Amino acid sequence: MAKAKQKEAKETPLMKQYNAIKAKHPGALLLFRVGDFYETFGEDAVLASKILDIVLTKRANGAASHIELAGFPHHSLDSYLPKLVRAGNRVAICDQLEDPKEVKGIVKRGVTELVTPGLSFNDNVLDKRRNNYLASLHYGKENMGIAFLDLSTGEFMCAEGSQDYIDKLLQSFTPSELIYSKASKQKVQEALKDQFTTFHCEDWVYQYDYAYEKLTGHFATKNLKGFGIENFELGIVAAGAVLYYLEETEHKEVKHIAAISRIAEEKYVWLDKFTIKNLELIYPQQDGGVPLIQILDQSVTPMGSRMMKKWMVLPLKEKDSIEERLKVVAYFYENATLREDIFVHLKQIGDLERLISKVAVGRINPREMNQLKKALKSTMPIRDLMQSSENSSLKKLADQINSCTFLLEKIDKELQEDAPMLVHQGGIICTGVDEQLDEYRNLAKSGKDYLVALQQREMQKTGISSLKVAYNKVFGYYLEVTHVHKDKVPEEWIRKQTLVNAERYITPELKEYEEKILNAEERMIGIEQKYFQALVLDAAGYVTHIQQNARILASVDCLLSFAHVAQKNNYSRPKISDTDALEIKDGRHPVIEKQLPAGEEYVPNDIYLDNENQQIMIITGPNMAGKSALLRQTALIVLMAQMGSFVPASYARIGIIDKVFTRVGASDNLSKGESTFMVEMTETASILNNLSDRSLVLMDEIGRGNSTYDGISIAWSIVEFLHNHPKSKAKTLFATHYHELNQLADDFPKIKNFNVSVKEVGNRVIFMRKLREGGSEHSFGIHVAQMAGMPNPVVLRAAEIMGHLEKDKAMHASKNNLKDMPKNNYQLSLFDMDPKFKETKEMIAKIDINTISPIEALIKLNEIKKKLEA
Repeated sequence: MAKAKQKEAKETPLMKQYNAIKAKHPGALLLFRVGDFYETFGEDAVLASKILDIVLTKRANGAASHIELAGFPHHSLDSYLPKLVRAGNRVAICDQLEDPKEVKGIVKRGVTELVTPGLSFNDNVLDKRRNNYLASLHYGKENMGIAFLDLSTGEFMCAEGSQDYIDKLLQSFTPSELIYSKASKQKVQEALKDQFTTFHCEDWVYQYDYAYEKLTGHFATKNLKGFGIENFELGIVAAGAVLYYLEETEHKEVKHIAAISRIAEEKYVWLDKFTIKNLELIYPQQDGGVPLIQILDQSVTPMGSRMMKKWMVLPLKEKDSIEERLKVVAYFYENATLREDIFVHLKQIGDLERLISKVAVGRINPREMNQLKKALKSTMPIRDLMQSSENSSLKKLADQINSCTFLLEKIDKELQEDAPMLVHQGGIICTGVDEQLDEYRNLAKSGKDYLVALQQREMQKTGISSLKVAYNKVFGYYLEVTHVHKDKVPEEWIRKQTLVNAERYITPELKEYEEKILNAEERMIGIEQKYFQALVLDAAGYVTHIQQNARILASVDCLLSFAHVAQKNNYSRPKISDTDALEIKDGRHPVIEKQLPAGEEYVPNDIYLDNENQQIMIITGPNMAGKSALLRQTALIVLMAQMGSFVPASYARIGIIDKVFTRVGASDNLSKGESTFMVEMTETASILNNLSDRSLVLMDEIGRGNSTYDGISIAWSIVEFLHNHPKSKAKTLFATHYHELNQLADDFPKIKNFNVSVKEVGNRVIFMRKLREGGSEHSFGIHVAQMAGMPNPVVLRAAEIMGHLEKDKAMHASKNNLKDMPKNNYQLSLFDMDPKFKETKEMIAKIDINTISPIEALIKLNEIKKKLEA
């Protein structure tokens, strides 16, 4: 105890204050405002200096030795804060709560905001075209609850379901930060590894009664029935924890979080986490790759881009909803002029969704308020264009747009068009709004004119031609005279400062006018702040209306984008069908076709699947022939159609799919101790355990991660299982290099064989990339090896082995078959028996097999043949 007191006494008062605030936020990096700087101390300083590349120094801490220090100017916060947050830090911003000029001793300080990766309004932290979600996870006995909040837009959602479903949502929404209860720490670490920035809260935060009360208190409702989540206990617990976390991080202004919605599992296509990854919907799997979103997202507003991502990971499975989107896309597709007219106005909107959130929390600046006015002005022509259209869905959307006329007129009347970013810079309120403000402005202006006149008068009176009237914060206004004219200075002037080349003076007259001018400027800023705050308060009354406008404009932006892409890339409107058939004619891969070299056309293909006649297509063909692309394009066409987009095909009839599963490609997960084969089997098990009658299953090269016989056996049994499933007739494309699987079509009526055709020209293989009926005979693997530049000896030996295996294909005794394999390690002794053979041996010895061309080899072979026949 005595030691603690002694240590306390040794600390400087400033460090004592710092340590007390730091103790309240132990997990956060504390930015401590000292004068014009934000400082960090101790371990925070070491970390900040590394992340921000700023100088690390030391300062005295009273008698308590020295402490590390690193800081930056307060006006640079917007530059440095994003770097700290993106590095995964929670950052507590501690500001001065009093004016240092009016306080004796230590200035009162406190944390005004705790910025975390998932909670920020800072434009430099946020990515305009992506949502910034905070996720909250809650484990029940069997299922799990999850909630997502984007503080910057006010979007709040929750859901509950199995571990697989929650994993899929995490993959879809990719939160920037995830919170959970302390008791769940081990489960979260095992399930999610290090995928997300995480933070754990105390267990009592994740109690149902507390969470329910928190949500009803926030929304001022008696229950949660109106939001459709009343019976979602686990989801409610997760969502309640989000509101608690907002309070803990000093985010107290949250009126813009006006509702919570349920992510309705039954409305959207099930895409498991493997499928979202394998199909490269949002992110490419390889550096430099192109995801589907990059092709489809031609939206011109940030909120349109964010909505497009949600549509992509949550495709619809209700026919009416899909048709409504398709009708609007078709109308835009056929009316290019209307499309262009709306695009012109949409480009002026900016990020309306995040702007109105800033209004709600009182963080909007004058320049952003003008952007809000611009957005409101541009919204009206869009509404008028939609209302004058002949499309009922567009008219319905137009009717839901609020004009917000009063707010628009008020901003237009009161706010200067070229208002600066900061309120205290002045010049933000228009002339004619307030009489007193106009008087002070005239006084400030005339005062400055007076100073110019004073300068001219004193120059003439004293004969000092270089006389200047200037201003600084230390002396206020002063007269500056160079040393050359020092002897001309009148006696009544009061000298204040001597410089190398000049002297600075003040006069009673100058001080009198300075007081008038400075008082006028101070009062002007006070009045302007009062008007701007009132303007923000008025705008806050329109938050829900403008949020609705933003959602409608985002939808229109997405639908316009679909129409634009469809016209540009020659897509056609899909037919959404109640039948179980999936029929695609001349289907293309939307991403690959855009990557082809100039002049090269993508080879289109047809696909037909149904539940009765052709449920499973087994597709054989060599590697590199295009099997994987064919599988992926089928899934992408289905998903695009059910998003409401046109598709890359001449014709598509889509019997609505409710689940899409893919097992495409394999990559070792060695860092987590899983082999290729283990990853493959885990993903396949997930598919087989979650099938439905309207599932689309894509399987590529199942079993290749193991021995041939294991691989064939597993692939064979999977196809049988899919065909014979008692409840679910999942439509399946099964690409394989195991030609033995073609035999399945003989025994199972709904299995059909297809192959991706190739053409042999001499010893070369040309990939036709065209799907044909029937299985293929062999894989052309040796030809592919040759094309890849494999050394000739390896290719020749492989051909010899393959010839032997194919010759004895009928034999089932594999061990004998391999025993009889022609050996590659014997020495030829027959050359010693005959002079002819000796000459032949010498001829062969001179041939360099690694460099000889096929034609030369044939000529040489002919010579050898003639020599032996002679």
